[in-house]
Amino acid sequence: MVDFAGWEMPIHYGSQLEEHHIVRRDAGMFDVSHMRAVDVAGCDAQPWLRRLVANDIAKLTLPGKALYSCMLNPQGGVIDDLIIYFFSPTRYRIVVNAGTADKDLGWMMKQTDGFNVSVTGRPELAMIAVQGPNARAKFWVAFPEAKAASENLVVFQAAEWNDWMIARTGYTGEDGFEITLPAADAPAAWQKLLAAGVAPIGLGARDTLRLEAGMNLYGSDMDETTLPTESGLTWTIDLKDAGRDFIGKSAMAARPPQRQLVGLLLEDRGVLRSHQQVITQQGNGETTSGSFSPTLQRSIALARVPLGVNIGDEVEVEIRDKRLKARVVKPNFARHGKALI
Repeated sequence: MVDFAGWEMPIHYGSQLEEHHIVRRDAGMFDVSHMRAVDVAGCDAQPWLRRLVANDIAKLTLPGKALYSCMLNPQGGVIDDLIIYFFSPTRYRIVVNAGTADKDLGWMMKQTDGFNVSVTGRPELAMIAVQGPNARAKFWVAFPEAKAASENLVVFQAAEWNDWMIARTGYTGEDGFEITLPAADAPAAWQKLLAAGVAPIGLGARDTLRLEAGMNLYGSDMDETTLPTESGLTWTIDLKDAGRDFIGKSAMAARPPQRQLVGLLLEDRGVLRSHQQVITQQGNGETTSGSFSPTLQRSIALARVPLGVNIGDEVEVEIRDKRLKARVVKPNFARHGKALI
């Protein structure tokens, strides 16, 4: 158990390596109750969110459909990355990161001036993520009464079921659900999932799974000093409506990206970690996340490097005063149980 943003969290339940493989091959569950749900309601909820985040929530029209976005500061830096669930133009749910939850909520509240909108943190809610190729089937074994409400969900869509929210989302590159439920219900729900054959998974495997899937970690791969365009998140910025002004838009327009986020596959023996110098022909960069990939059996990393570095280029990474060879790859190493590199 370790401290994580003020929460006691398990690194593993016995074997981090085995837990990683369980999620890629079968079904595992994560206690992610440290994530904070924030409910947004009011007649100005939609225009307020269109200004608050870089992606455009106006494209959400199907109840329960979700959108991934960055919330930016006026300088274009990433305050947090978050998921927004749409239930109606006057009701949404946002899920934010644990380490930034209080900061995020404070920032959101400051932006409500002039808008008829309420922003409510929901710390009394817990969250359990069930992930893997057999995750949904085993969830329905544990909760057969929830199948009708959740079996037709498409990826990045949620359904409200009693006082639960069942979302077909996740942070592993595998299929599954993220269930938000009253904290009082969580221990019994966990035990039911355990009885259905869903294995508990700790933070260690959560990190290697998300890294293999090329998913950013806030504070490592992006923060308030980095632009989303330099963090592999250009796809989360919606500029189609030229009349929509969101916080950070003008700053981004004035600061063309100079760097990019890429994947690295180590060719020599060693282990990639964060904050290692990357030497390229276009200049130096730095790894932002790195680890040994259980699926690839190789060391992998995300790295922020100068523009002009291309997929397939050979670069060097400085590890313990040695320069080791690495190859630039797309930052999607493994998904849906298969290696992509």
